[in-house]
Amino acid sequence: MDRRQFLAVGGLAAASPVLAQSTGGDVHDADAALFREVNFIHDGLGLSPREYAAALHEATTRRDLPADNYSNGGVIEELEAAFARKLGKQAAMFVPTGTLANHIALRKLAGPDRRVLVQAESHFYADSGDAGGVLSDLNLVPLAEGRSTITLDEVNDWVERSAGGRVPMKVGVLSIESPVRRRDHEMVDFDELQRVCRRAREQGIRLHLDGARLFNLPYHSGHGVQEYAAMFDTVFVSLWKHFNGASGAILAGDAAFIEGLYHTRRMFGGSLPQAWPVAAVAAQYVDSYEADYARAWQVTDRVIALLKQDRRFKVRKVPMGTSRFFLSVAGVDGAALRERARSRGVLLPRPNPDSGEYAMQVNPSVLRASPEVIAQSLLAAAKG
Repeated sequence: MDRRQFLAVGGLAAASPVLAQSTGGDVHDADAALFREVNFIHDGLGLSPREYAAALHEATTRRDLPADNYSNGGVIEELEAAFARKLGKQAAMFVPTGTLANHIALRKLAGPDRRVLVQAESHFYADSGDAGGVLSDLNLVPLAEGRSTITLDEVNDWVERSAGGRVPMKVGVLSIESPVRRRDHEMVDFDELQRVCRRAREQGIRLHLDGARLFNLPYHSGHGVQEYAAMFDTVFVSLWKHFNGASGAILAGDAAFIEGLYHTRRMFGGSLPQAWPVAAVAAQYVDSYEADYARAWQVTDRVIALLKQDRRFKVRKVPMGTSRFFLSVAGVDGAALRERARSRGVLLPRPNPDSGEYAMQVNPSVLRASPEVIAQSLLAAAKG
């Protein structure tokens, strides 16, 4: 077991004699209070401050870690290069938040053509406080309300409508988020996405991918991250959602495009004096995340099968879904079940007050225990 895996699974293994036998002697070096919990709440491991400090200590003791200067150089530059390779892009740039990554990408892609087509359920349209309009004069046109996938017909309609108005306008950018958080992490239909992107290219419309959770898509769609990224001029990936950084994002694209954005990042206050603590931890998970996520779903599917043997447990999966499924338990107080599960090392989200369902997030923390241990913990919590 390598040190990165140790940080992910060591603690709970130490608490379980069966798992301790299977993970080797490294587990005895771990603080028994750390890296123990299986969480169905977060996109990633959901590291506590103490766990993050331990992961950062691991990164800084393994080698003489080069620091950055105002988010340039050092381990930041190393992480940028790693993501550029992963995404098949010429260059990449660290940005402190995904919100800013989306914003400055769309701002520059639009150029003089300020009309931008977006999903109505996308983060940039629904969760950025009209920042695109207020700060960058972007005219956002929301499409696919209540859905994840923008259709070719919708794009064609707005291209024609924009060009045929009394004052002709050109659509400058098409922005796509996939998976879509507001749609329970549903992914955009890949075939329709190809058609839409092809049409945009024909019209000279620039393309941006909000791929905050992009690295979950290959397991579900069968298409690699580079297949997705190749359709777009720019792509943003979150560092904290999957790669366990304390914050941060990566924006990737052509070298000339990225080079010109460093001044924009600084203008928006996004050049952190020292960003290395984010990059140092995130870098430990970049190469292994896709394999870990696939294994996490294999474990989770086994957990689901074991829970279904008890008639009180019901599971609902999301059509075109990725990292989320819904769990309900009949005849058990939701808050009480959650607390009892926590005492057994399994963290559940708050149940929906109307349906009683738990919106369960699948992430590599489930690799900290066997399916049998996780299922037994939940079954015992349901019994009281």
